[in-house]
Amino acid sequence: MNQMPLSLSLAVLAFMMTVIWGGPLLRILRHFKVGKIIRVEEPGHHQVKMGTPTMGGVMFIAPVILLTILLNASSLAGVEGIGRSIFLPVITMIVFAVMGAVDDWEGIRGPRKGEGMRSRTKFLIQVALALGVAWALQDLLQAPDLYLPGYPVPIELGMWYIPIAAFIIVAMSNAVNFTDGLDGLAGLIAATAFVAYGGIALMQGQTYVARFCFLMVGALFGYLWFNVHPAQLIMGDTGSQALGATLTVIALMTGQWAVLPVIAIIPVSEMVSVVIQILYFRATKGRRFFKMAPIHLHFELLGWSETQVVQRFWLIGLLAAMVGVGLALV
Repeated sequence: MNQMPLSLSLAVLAFMMTVIWGGPLLRILRHFKVGKIIRVEEPGHHQVKMGTPTMGGVMFIAPVILLTILLNASSLAGVEGIGRSIFLPVITMIVFAVMGAVDDWEGIRGPRKGEGMRSRTKFLIQVALALGVAWALQDLLQAPDLYLPGYPVPIELGMWYIPIAAFIIVAMSNAVNFTDGLDGLAGLIAATAFVAYGGIALMQGQTYVARFCFLMVGALFGYLWFNVHPAQLIMGDTGSQALGATLTVIALMTGQWAVLPVIAIIPVSEMVSVVIQILYFRATKGRRFFKMAPIHLHFELLGWSETQVVQRFWLIGLLAAMVGVGLALV
């Protein structure tokens, strides 16, 4: 646990950097009119978000990239910083952010204004990227295949590791994307999950993974400085796709991805609600299981305020993250 002070210091540094450059980024996004387009069918009060700067994921991605490079450069001078293995989650974050940025831009200025990239195209890109990351996890980093609660020896998955890991990466990137619909929700949930995996990594002795997790937490807190209700900017697919994929890579690096559905219970629930809604709609020829999906919209239509949904979902996410960490330590 003697690594905790440095990890927390990195979180503070990332927070400060994000807050400092957040203002100039906002002015840039407003200057180029990179504003969110709201779906017509969303709850009426969401229309006030129309035009809010999007692609805000750049706000927390850039400081994490810069600090990772600087901390690795410091090792050349004999100062312990952050290991090169962390370049895999950083690269994952970058490539999924680029894909998300293209999606955001097409939805703002492209031929599919208001819709973004075609779902099939987006899915194929996600799968290709996820397969490459899964291969790197297995062949380059030799990440442990799978730890189960109460079973101390990693379970070998062999040839099944790459397709399973790729599936989880794609699923979680979309799950966090579904979560990004209310001010502060996706950022709070993601930060909580990274804290959980940072703690798991510290207890496993994976110092560099833990430091990276706390870098992410600090940067996300800096982003939330501008994203809390009423949000001054939105992370968009640029941020949500990157967050989901990066969180999954961290979980896979620890081998503790069996508890990911618990630690990330809110994104998983958001994704499951969309799947249920689609299947039920098709099976009943037009009826809806939820008032609207993802599920945070359902609770809004039940009368919960946006702040109530965010706070209650975050409380559930926090408790679930604590349970997940406990299970990982069994």
